[in-house]
Amino acid sequence: MSDIATHRYAGIAAGGSGTRLWPASRAARPKQLLPVAGGLSLLEHAWRRVDGVVSAERRLVCTTAGFAAAIRAALPQLAADNLLAEPVGRDTLNAVGLMAFVLAQRDPRAVLAVLTADHLIEPADVFRARLGDAFRVVEADARRIVTFGVTPTHAATGYGYVERGEAIAGFDGAFRAKRFVEKPDAARAAEYLRSGAFAWNSGMFVFAAATMRDAIARYQPACAAGLAEIAAAYDTPQRDAVLARVYPTLPRISVDRGVMEPASADGAFAVCTLSLDLTWLDVGSWSSYAETVAADDAGNRSNAHWCDVGSRGMTVISDDPAHLVATVACEDLIVVHTKDATLVCPRAQAERVKELAERVPEKWR
Repeated sequence: MSDIATHRYAGIAAGGSGTRLWPASRAARPKQLLPVAGGLSLLEHAWRRVDGVVSAERRLVCTTAGFAAAIRAALPQLAADNLLAEPVGRDTLNAVGLMAFVLAQRDPRAVLAVLTADHLIEPADVFRARLGDAFRVVEADARRIVTFGVTPTHAATGYGYVERGEAIAGFDGAFRAKRFVEKPDAARAAEYLRSGAFAWNSGMFVFAAATMRDAIARYQPACAAGLAEIAAAYDTPQRDAVLARVYPTLPRISVDRGVMEPASADGAFAVCTLSLDLTWLDVGSWSSYAETVAADDAGNRSNAHWCDVGSRGMTVISDDPAHLVATVACEDLIVVHTKDATLVCPRAQAERVKELAERVPEKWR
């Protein structure tokens, strides 16, 4: 193994609560542990996605403390000290920052790929090749922060976008990132698609850990001060006490808004985007989860024991093979059955499941 490869790491962000996938996603089994394609969980797909690129001993998982035991059970090959447990969620900048600050302390030459545990990406070998390209882009210039931009297939309004600038010489499909934009309305999304200059912001990054540490210090000094204190104590007996005291005080902010947006307009860093031309699915709601299940001729998708007469566009999900779900002449509904809760909602209102999950009594959360 080359010396460069020994400084490559992968960090999987797996702290999402998955409330838009209630009632299947719960505190005891969050969405990243739900089975999807091939019977593997989203977390297992993310873990295997870096096989052959980053060795198992250099993979980290960042999650919330309440999910830690379940994730340890799901990934017994994960080194104990590489499971980073947030006492509370403080948005993506602090999750990314925790991995970056801890790694920079352990290995000043570390280059980190941040992946997420709620994506399905195919073909996996194409992604692995592009991940290797991203590592090389950063290794050629440690000032670079790479984000992956997925080639859009339609004018999506549920994703952020990144606009490509000039090409980076010597790296096919790599560009300077001109700007990041929030989730657009339908008209702007259509304009972005027509322009050919925009990609979906995948939320995956590659950077030198020390560079991300420095970027957070430049743009979000309050976060950086706390993360530095945590990193200094992380591999000592004081880890849990310092985490519990400091982490909840960190300002809540996303990595896109807190670092990527200001860095893309600042010459101190070189924010880049690497094109991903493959199938990418962000499994964040029942509408997207349904896409992991094959459709019949009427557009129905189901993994359940389901009996139907004349329905169209249905999504029927169940984790109980002994329970029959029966429908007659329904259209465009989502039905999710678990042992203690059943969800029924119009497919067009799937995003409101998060609102519902926040209202249901604690025992069903």
